[in-house]
Parts: sequence; C-alpha cells; structure tokens
Amino acid sequence: MITIRGVEGLPQITAGDDLASLIMHACTLNDGDVLVITSKIVSKAEDRLLPALDRTDAITSEAKRLVARRGRTSIVETRHGFIMAAAGVDMSDVPFGYAALLPVDPDASARLVRAAIAKALGITIGVIITDTFGRAWRDGLVDMAIGAAGIQVLNDFRGEVDLAGNKLEATVMATVDELAAASELVRQKLTQSPLAIITGVSHFVTSDDGPGVQALVRQNKDDWFRLGHREAITTRRTIRSFTEQPISDEVLEIALSAAITAPAPHHSHPLRFIRLKDSRIALLDRMTEAWRADLVRSGFEGDALAKRLNRGRILYEAPEVILPFVSLEDAHHYGDHRDNSERDMFMISGGAGVENFLLALHGEGVGSAWISSTIFCSPIVRETLGISEQWQPLGAIAIGYSSVTPAEREVLSHQEFFTTR
Repeated sequence: MITIRGVEGLPQITAGDDLASLIMHACTLNDGDVLVITSKIVSKAEDRLLPALDRTDAITSEAKRLVARRGRTSIVETRHGFIMAAAGVDMSDVPFGYAALLPVDPDASARLVRAAIAKALGITIGVIITDTFGRAWRDGLVDMAIGAAGIQVLNDFRGEVDLAGNKLEATVMATVDELAAASELVRQKLTQSPLAIITGVSHFVTSDDGPGVQALVRQNKDDWFRLGHREAITTRRTIRSFTEQPISDEVLEIALSAAITAPAPHHSHPLRFIRLKDSRIALLDRMTEAWRADLVRSGFEGDALAKRLNRGRILYEAPEVILPFVSLEDAHHYGDHRDNSERDMFMISGGAGVENFLLALHGEGVGSAWISSTIFCSPIVRETLGISEQWQPLGAIAIGYSSVTPAEREVLSHQEFFTTR
C-alpha cells in the first residue's frame, strides 16, 4: 500500500538554514521512504531570493532561451534545461519586493539533504525536489520533479510483454514526476506543508544517488517543439560567430525540406541548393578577388579595403556554407515586359524558400547568416561550379552553432510599415 502524508510545523526557512536538520525535527522518516520537498524552501535555504519589484529582470537572468511569449507571460528554457513559465521565478510566499529563483542545481540539493539524513539516521531514503509546471495542450498545473537523489527517476518497460501478449516498445514512465504530482495532493498551495513523505514505494529507492532529474531533460535534437511558431519567426537573428561543432546531415535535411515548401509560380519547384565542400575555397577565392576589384573601383584602399574584405571571412570559417539558387527553367516567356515580371515572381519565391530554410535552422538551434555575395558575381559562381545559366544565385548562407548569445531584436511598430488606402 502506498501512503502519502503531508508534514506541517516546519518553521519559516531563511538563508543558511540547515534544511535537513529542520526536516528531521519536523517529521519521522524510515528506511525506504521518499521525501518530497517543494523547491521554494530549498531556494530560501540556499539564499536564492532576489530583490525584484518587477520579476521580468529575474526571469531574464534565469532564462537560457525564450520559447514562447504571449503578453506578459513568457515560457522559457531555464539554465537547467526545464521548459516552464517565467523560468520558475516565483513571488509568492516571499517577502514583498523579492522573487524566489529555482535552486542552482536541484539534483545537488537533493543529494545534500539525502546524505545529511543518511548520516544522522542511518537510513536510505529517496529525495525529490518539486516545482509547479504548466503542460502543453493541457490546462491546469501539476508539480513535477526538478531534483532527485536516491530514487529511480525512470521506470523502463520497453521489452516487457503486456497481458495481451504485446511487446512494449516505447513505455518509459517518469517515476519521479508521478510521485511529485501525487505528493502535491497533501502539500496544498495555501498551507504550510512544503514537505510530503511517501511510503510503500521503497522498490524505487536506490542505494546510490542516481542520475537525478537531469536524466529526464529532453535534448535539443529530440525536441520536436523547440520554439513557438511566433518565436521561431521573431527570435531568429543573424549569427556571424560560430563554434566548431559540426552540423548534422539531419539538420540540413530538415531545413531543406522546409525550404522547398515555399510558394512558387506555376506549381513549379524552382529552388536549388549547393552544399560547398571541395569547391568552397576555390569559389570563395575567386569571389574575393572580384569583390576586391569592385571595391578598388569604388575608391576603397588600405585599411578600409581590408576591413570590407574581412567581412567575407565568415564564408571561409563557417562549419557549413549552402548556396541557394532559383532555377528559371519553368518561367514563362512572352517576349515582352511580362518576362521581367516572371523573373521577379521566381526570385520572390526563392526569397521565401531561403527564409523557410533560415527559420528551420533556427528551430533546430542552429545559427545562420544570409550573405548577398554570390548575387554580385553570378557568372563566376556558375562557371566555377559548372551550373546552368538558368540558375540565379540568391547569396550564400553561413551555418553553424552560435558561439555568442545574440541580443534581442528591437521591437518595431508595424504601423511604421503598414498603411490602408
């Protein structure tokens, strides 16, 4: 039988308090129990209260990445990897003018409490630290684990056979989240019950600390919904400084698949892409010489010339360079002014495709810079790469994982760019 009981009588926690000692004075713990602790009292003990009359600054300081924003509500990725509203910053049950931040390392906090109790009482328990989360596609809040020690965090049923004889292939239960949510039933929000003790689940308690809740954090490559659709558009920035981390073929395929969904004239598919590998240096060297000649004709010399040419180094140094093109093979030919309009339609379609490409990369956490260079020397590009005269260059795209945190985009008023006639 599983029993969950709340613990009352814990004093108000302040910075520097010995949380494990206070817990042991407030309740009786036995071997095999699971102790559930709300993150608020851990944050207080660890001095994670921040002066913040407006919690916006606190959220910004705790957020690793903005996932979605609607009005005053922000869904962000915290430094721990949790996706949650307001980065877990909470201004309830704290002194006025302060905000409680999540523990710096909730798994480490759980290990410390567990070790102190084990040393004092000579028992083996599991410890779970919880916080309140919203859930995608579901109203209402639930408590989930943000830190754990001495507890089996996942219960893997893959390979087992159910009663109907079916082999389970994808069933991995988040044990710590199930226990965290259940414990909240006896830790009501408006009562002084920041603790719960669960008995009857000793088969989940482990002798070692285990991997903690970090084992549950989904990695970027497995995150299908990394950005909200608005944020995928509004948070993309041009990235000009990259790490050396390679870009997987899978990421490029995702971006290319998005690119070719762009609308195009006459039900055509005019986008073409070339991934520069062996030909990169030869092409870029020829383009650089052409650019140098153009700049000299425009009056550039000395440091000013070198500075402009140096802006092209990104194409030499980026982990990947993709050249987009629009093929005019399917354009209609009228023999009059409409021919120019046909070309314009196809070029506009190409721009839409490139934008899809850039946004898809951003959604995968990959940075990019769309650079116009190939447009200014299209004969050199076509000759060096041996491609058709019908292929119109759309610039070059430098791709890589950003080595810097880009500044937020300036918010512009749409009224400056929109009119009604």
